[in-house]
Amino acid sequence: MANADLPILDFVLGNYKNFNARATRDALIAYWSHIQGGGRMFWAVAGAMSSAQLGITLAPAIRAGLIHGLSVTGANLEESLFRLVAHHGYKDFPDYRYFTKQDDTRILEDRMRRVTDTSIPEDEAFRAVEKIVVPMWEKATASGDRRFWHQYFYEVIQAIEPRAYEGNPDECWLLAAARANLPIVVPGYEDSTFGNIFASYVKTGTFSASIAKSGIEYMGELYDRYEELSEGAGVGFFQIGGGIAGDFPICVVPSIKYDLDKPVKPWAYFCQISDSTTSYGSYSGATPNEKITWDKLTEDTPMFVIESDATIVAPLLLRALLECKQNPEAADALIAQHLGSKA
Repeated sequence: MANADLPILDFVLGNYKNFNARATRDALIAYWSHIQGGGRMFWAVAGAMSSAQLGITLAPAIRAGLIHGLSVTGANLEESLFRLVAHHGYKDFPDYRYFTKQDDTRILEDRMRRVTDTSIPEDEAFRAVEKIVVPMWEKATASGDRRFWHQYFYEVIQAIEPRAYEGNPDECWLLAAARANLPIVVPGYEDSTFGNIFASYVKTGTFSASIAKSGIEYMGELYDRYEELSEGAGVGFFQIGGGIAGDFPICVVPSIKYDLDKPVKPWAYFCQISDSTTSYGSYSGATPNEKITWDKLTEDTPMFVIESDATIVAPLLLRALLECKQNPEAADALIAQHLGSKA
């Protein structure tokens, strides 16, 4: 009989025995063990996870203290905001696999931007937010104020009146992160819609590029944040996808050690959800133990790779962790029960 207080955890423990299912179960148990031991967790989020509405489970996890820092692409940052203010304008395309070039041209003409099976409305999202952000950039240029990219969006999302919300604010991870003032790095933010918009204003001389702090400054900030996060039981690394969102922050450990020549704790946990295959020179598909050679992880780091779709796995894992957080003693007992019975 399923545990009424821990249905998702009970399901995962009872059914996920082998292959990627086992990796999911083991990563979940190790994540919870790390949190229970006083550890923290840093997430790296690539892909279009905000458009896929990961915030439904990511936002509660931030509020519950299960996530203590983030590295996200500029697209994920802004698309969390778009989902809050323009949710009703999104269109879904479940038959996208069968689209012709003409079908996608019609979507373009409707001022929509397709992301797999959904789409972002240009006017309700891009242009509406632009009206708020551009005056902030203008003011910063006039005053010489300089901020990190996410700090502009932290201000925007907290300045929006609740009556303007179209999405559920409880499911907006950016709003949860802003309210918690969560440490965030946004490497390569130029590669996003608002990064492009900002670049155009800089090119025309309207705004100064210096009002947005650089990626180098983000790394300098991360040095300090990592030292804080790694105090005590240490900080783990949970990665969705690959690319710069993951590679940028994980490099902070060897950079502190070799470039700053300072003692540093290694990452205390590592898990990656990825559908990228291991291939020559691939970062996204590299096995975790390759990171040992770069002094990002050690042979003692709990390491997990879940080769699956993050839109399926991450919400399941987060929901189970939320159950653990709400019922810690029962979760520990259930985990011990399952571990005792052997897989």
